[in-house]
Amino acid sequence: MANKRDLYEVLGITKSASKDQIKSAYRKLAKQYHPDNKETGDEAKFKEVQEAYDILYDDQKRQTYDQFGFAAFDQAGGNPGGNPFNGGGFGGFSGFDGEGMDLGDIFNSFFGGGRRQQRNTTGPRRGNDALMRVKVDFMDTIVGRDIEIPLTVDETCPTCKGTGAKNASGIRTCPHCQGRGYVRVQRRSLFGVVEQQEVCPQCNGTGKIITDKCPDCGGKGYKRVKKNVKVHIIAGINNGQQIRVKGMGERGANGGENGDLYVEIIVKPHTYFSREGNDIHINIPIEFADACLGKTIAVPTVYGEENLIIPAGTQPGAVLKMRGAGVKDLRSGKPGDQYVHLVIKVPTEMTKQQRELMKTYQSSISDKDNAFMKFKKTFKK
Repeated sequence: MANKRDLYEVLGITKSASKDQIKSAYRKLAKQYHPDNKETGDEAKFKEVQEAYDILYDDQKRQTYDQFGFAAFDQAGGNPGGNPFNGGGFGGFSGFDGEGMDLGDIFNSFFGGGRRQQRNTTGPRRGNDALMRVKVDFMDTIVGRDIEIPLTVDETCPTCKGTGAKNASGIRTCPHCQGRGYVRVQRRSLFGVVEQQEVCPQCNGTGKIITDKCPDCGGKGYKRVKKNVKVHIIAGINNGQQIRVKGMGERGANGGENGDLYVEIIVKPHTYFSREGNDIHINIPIEFADACLGKTIAVPTVYGEENLIIPAGTQPGAVLKMRGAGVKDLRSGKPGDQYVHLVIKVPTEMTKQQRELMKTYQSSISDKDNAFMKFKKTFKK
């Protein structure tokens, strides 16, 4: 430790500096040299500043340093008291500096977007949101409909309005935490004794003790209710999208409102229709003769039948588009298209008359027009 700089010089303060001046100098330099600071970060200087603060802010260590210098700490293996906020590297800071100042909060304010506010554990708190999945028929998502979902929800007790008490005189301030909802406890850690804040075990964070409980809810402040909740399936909604049902989530605390319920839609497959975005796909079988000669057919769509022209000479695997016959967009209302995949059926059984007609057609095709003969002429080994 012989080459180490004077700790007062490291912090840029005089030997008569007060603890407030030490803390102020430390915070300024720690912010400047912290490794997460991309502009002026310096890990070595940060550790030096941290060590100076650790010794000079502690009255006993400061007195020892003023009298003996660094030599007093060499016997302790060169570790002047340990790092009060190092959780392994520079990423996780925790612990208090002895006066209730959360050092983790200091670094959150430097690099995490602002100092955390003390959470009010005794005031009303909104409940968490909940999620459930519901299977619905394919066509219900196309045209929309209302469905009912059986739920068990926690509702604020109408008798006590969520207080849990029979009347106002049945509530008193928790004597254990004096109404704060939390208590401070001291814990031993690798870095010595640290002070932590915990939820009051006597009032469970409410800051209140119920001495005369509400007869309707037994002091809980809420009642479990079974009900059927109506949910509107919006026309055009797609698989995996969610519908919010206000106030049907988890219950709030201390009279706070419930969270919301998000209903995720799982669409059951349709026998014939399939959906891609706002477009609909369907396989339609047609006769061999209709593909050859062409025909107008009435094709099913999600909104009813519409005429579709099959052009003469349509080939197997052809896909025809029916513009505007798809699903109406959830927001704009603009419809997608329907794509008709044609499946040309080759007859496996024919009447005598049909066979004669087919033989006549077959014999009318010359070798130069025969598809297979054309292929053989172009085929090369």
